Amino acid sequence: MFIKRYLHDISIAVEAIIANKVKSMLTALGIIFGVAAVISMMAIGNGAEQEILDQIKLVGVNNIIITPSTLTIEGGSGGDGGDEKAGANKFSKGLTLMDAEAIRKIIPSVQQLSPVISFNYSALLDAHSKPVVLEGVNNSYFNLFNIRLSEGTLFSDQQNENGYPVCIIGDNIKTEFFRGREAVGELIKCGQIWLKVIGVVERRDFTASASDEMGISSSDNKIFIPVQTMLLRFKNRSLVRADEVAKANKGNGPGGGGMVVFRMGEEPAQEDNDETDSNLNQLDKIVVQVKETEQLNATASLIKRMLLRRHSELYDFEVTIPELLLKQQQKTRNIFNIVLGVIAGISLIVGGIGIMNIMLASVMERIREIGVRQAVGAKKKDIIAQFLAESTLISLTGGLIGIILGIVLSKIITGMFEIKTIVSFFSVFIAFGVSVLVGVTFGYLPAKRASDNDPVESLRQ
Repeated sequence: MFIKRYLHDISIAVEAIIANKVKSMLTALGIIFGVAAVISMMAIGNGAEQEILDQIKLVGVNNIIITPSTLTIEGGSGGDGGDEKAGANKFSKGLTLMDAEAIRKIIPSVQQLSPVISFNYSALLDAHSKPVVLEGVNNSYFNLFNIRLSEGTLFSDQQNENGYPVCIIGDNIKTEFFRGREAVGELIKCGQIWLKVIGVVERRDFTASASDEMGISSSDNKIFIPVQTMLLRFKNRSLVRADEVAKANKGNGPGGGGMVVFRMGEEPAQEDNDETDSNLNQLDKIVVQVKETEQLNATASLIKRMLLRRHSELYDFEVTIPELLLKQQQKTRNIFNIVLGVIAGISLIVGGIGIMNIMLASVMERIREIGVRQAVGAKKKDIIAQFLAESTLISLTGGLIGIILGIVLSKIITGMFEIKTIVSFFSVFIAFGVSVLVGVTFGYLPAKRASDNDPVESLRQ
């Protein structure tokens, strides 16, 4: 009997909504847009957070990246600036394998590290050529950047130490050269050297923004070889070549100007363009992994001091902590997302105020109806249930439509602006729950006012 009574009140509310379709829909618009805004904004926030986590996986956890930086030293007898004169008498070999070894041996907080040497080459097999990035690394490199092998093995100690002509290829390289057959055990020519494939890197998703912001790149188009293989069989920039000596003598001869310019940190030279390679660094980067996150800043500071001493107090390198940069970026994005969420939430409140205003106006319009119901035996709680059900149903319907609109809007944002969005169950639940709560909260006052009307006065209206 109790349930039947309130079902009757709800059915009257439904009839009132159907009888005033346009007004009910306009009333629900605030809820619809509020819920859609909350879901889409939270989807953008979730997408941004996931993108940051993906980038942290790409740059590695607890990693410190050491790279060469541009340094120009001008020598000569004239000019002011004592620092420049002092700097002219200093010499740094740049980033070398000895630097990497010193960091590994001396700093106790270092868990593992890998030197990295990169050059652009052309891979060749069966008269088919493809430009690739050839990188000299050690086995720690694959752990540092969470790179897995889909087949084959990593370099053995003997291959690492003796510079064997072996390689691990990216997934795109395998697809390009070994489609439909096993790559491990095959030979591929890189530059003038034949390399034996011993492993294939597992394909993984890669965000282009990670490359732009953190200086990393996809492993799918790379060929990895041991560092010693790169130095012994391909190129060692720390060695002085005869053509470089001749060029230096020519530049410092009569009319040469007496100027020595060091340019560090430039892109690796092409294999057939050694004359333009002015990068004096033996290594292109050193990737260091610290044991604990709390040790990142202290270790980075220690590395800076050590390298300054080793490089004659010349600051020709940069030390970067990608994870901390990404986490700071994530914190900034989270603040931005909270602001967007609050703005979207305000629209829900505005929608609730709209429901309250319309329901108050509806009470004034339907005073006679309320009086008739009270005259035939309806109690105050029946009147409250009727108008509360009406406002709640409007919010409920608006919430459902808003959920659909929010999901569609998230897809549109991803498609049109290439912003990653993730619609989570939590965001849908929160938005829908708030919409219902708004309907109940802002519907109660009009319902209470309707129930407080005097039946006799209502019938006189």
